Amino acid sequence: MTTLLEIREKIKVFYGRNDAFILPIIRFLLAFWVFATVNGRMGYMAKVDNVAIVLIAALTCSFLPNGCMLLIAAVFSLLHMYAMSMEVALVGLCVYLILFLIFFRFDSKESLVVMLTALLCVMKLPYIMPIVMGLIGTPISAIAIGCGVIIYHLLQTVVTAAPTIATMEEADATGKIRVIIDGLLNNKEMLVMVTAFAITVIAVYLLRRLAIDYAWSIAMVSGAMINMIILLVGDLLYDINISVLSAILGSVVAILVAKIIEFFRFCVDYSRTERVQFEDDEYYYYVKAVPKMMVSVPTKTVKKINTQRRPAMPAQRSVSSGAVTMRKTVEEKNKTDYEELF
Repeated sequence: MTTLLEIREKIKVFYGRNDAFILPIIRFLLAFWVFATVNGRMGYMAKVDNVAIVLIAALTCSFLPNGCMLLIAAVFSLLHMYAMSMEVALVGLCVYLILFLIFFRFDSKESLVVMLTALLCVMKLPYIMPIVMGLIGTPISAIAIGCGVIIYHLLQTVVTAAPTIATMEEADATGKIRVIIDGLLNNKEMLVMVTAFAITVIAVYLLRRLAIDYAWSIAMVSGAMINMIILLVGDLLYDINISVLSAILGSVVAILVAKIIEFFRFCVDYSRTERVQFEDDEYYYYVKAVPKMMVSVPTKTVKKINTQRRPAMPAQRSVSSGAVTMRKTVEEKNKTDYEELF
């Protein structure tokens, strides 16, 4: 355990010294991943589906706020929708405007949560986000997670409806709009996932704030179980065909990721818990103090030993002895002159 704590401290020190370079690199990689995923799943506009365009956009996002990354990703998807049909792009724009108004009204600082939720939905691992955000976020984080789920299902609906829309006539604008709207509103899986994730975020948040031992571990395990139960109940009620094996594996991965975050954010030693009681003029205080696991990183001290000896300086010695002899001679001469004078 000591070795892991030392590694953690070294990582923190390294990040603290180089965060000005690390953060732009992380933003660049995340932006490239997001834009490449959008192009890979849609790809209806050839001019946008270009590696050079993706690289330029990702480099631009590496120096901009996270909200700009989300905005550029929305523009990419709207361009692909426009290449398919102008009516589809209009529906997508309306959905984005509604989500952005809700998101920026309540939770505008968690743009990364929206993108990561959509990306994890593509990877079939969306169960990570509600548990993680319940640990490090607030109940309002459920809004960002819900927006990410809706965006994923919107793009999935567009991709699924693409063959049907391609067979429709250009004048049938109402039919194209109806296909997208019906596919989105009748998506029971999306509604169940949004509900399950919102309840999971709130449950994990409330449990990890309890003044009990191992609150974070209890919160993450309980959150995974609550999430699975709600998803399975939704599957039974609406027949949304959720894979039980995928839900179990995703919950296990979510707990592992949450344990890693706990190690960096909330690593405490419950064996050294202290309870303190004191009072003032108005209240009695009962305080439970749990110390953090800390270890000092060993520092290496390099001592430089110079084996070369300084050479003797006979010249200075001779000069010094000569000066002393001359001073004595002058003093004796002055004394002799003084005696002869008297």
